[in-house]
Amino acid sequence: MAESQLTVAVLGATGRVGREMLAILAQRDFPCGRLRALASARSAGRPLTFRGAEVIVEDVATADLSGIDIALFSAGGSTSREWAPRFADAGAVVVDNSSAWRMDPEVPLVVPEVNPDALTPPLRIIANPNCSTIQLVVVLAGLQKGWGLERVVVSTYQSVSGAGEAGVREYQAQRDGLSADATVMGQVVFENVVPWIGALAELGYTEEEVKVERESRKIMGLPALRVTCTAVRVPVIGAHSESVNVQLSRPAALEELRACLRALPGVQVLDDPEQRQFPMPLRVAGQDDVFVGRLRPDPSAPNAWNLWVVGDNVRKGAALNAVQIAEVLVARELL
Repeated sequence: MAESQLTVAVLGATGRVGREMLAILAQRDFPCGRLRALASARSAGRPLTFRGAEVIVEDVATADLSGIDIALFSAGGSTSREWAPRFADAGAVVVDNSSAWRMDPEVPLVVPEVNPDALTPPLRIIANPNCSTIQLVVVLAGLQKGWGLERVVVSTYQSVSGAGEAGVREYQAQRDGLSADATVMGQVVFENVVPWIGALAELGYTEEEVKVERESRKIMGLPALRVTCTAVRVPVIGAHSESVNVQLSRPAALEELRACLRALPGVQVLDDPEQRQFPMPLRVAGQDDVFVGRLRPDPSAPNAWNLWVVGDNVRKGAALNAVQIAEVLVARELL
């Protein structure tokens, strides 16, 4: 099919990530001949703007799914489990942003800078990784290629936008003194740091922490990699930060590591200790790249290093990564 004839659907188009998907499709001039915006019945009929034209949101429950080439999903796990197979059966390739399909052995889990070769036919559903995982693996994959990885310890400092539009509203109400409600995030986040994201999973870990561990192994093809995570919610609206301790398989020098990271696609190094220049959410929010800094050796273990990683969780951590997957599908004529 000619690129200009592609029909693209965005399910969850009225949410924070869905709107960002629409914006990124336009910004990157994705070859979309027709854009269809879909959501639940309560959002149906709402007007959205795409490339300067009005698009009316359709109710997914009553929409005709035929003729869609690629569908970008950002509508939650239960919705994805119900609708992704239906879209695929109707002929679309689905790129799903929820956790529903990520660990399915039949579903590729893809970060285009790391494992684009996982996109092999036949393709029905493709999983977009967790936002914290994405910004982590674009850095880890480069270190793995250069020196090998033995162990990774990561603590995330995740913004409230990771809890969606409802999480942002809840935080803003707390910040503005309008409400102390913590229904969405479980605890008051304003003027607080909450070391708990998601439901209890196993061994005292939360689902968010387990996602980072398991998804990182799958994406990099390292099933035996030792990874452990602590996920923390912080009073920041946009961009996630991560403190990462890596133990490499072979010795490395600081300038070698910096040079490796500078050469990685989608990564920027911001690491000037004397001027105290390093990645921070205020600087990184709205950026496409993942930023890394505060590189320093860890003398407590052989070949160990500490680094600080920051990425915009709504862009690279969700919407941009999904669009980049779609771009690979187009480039490789997989649609």
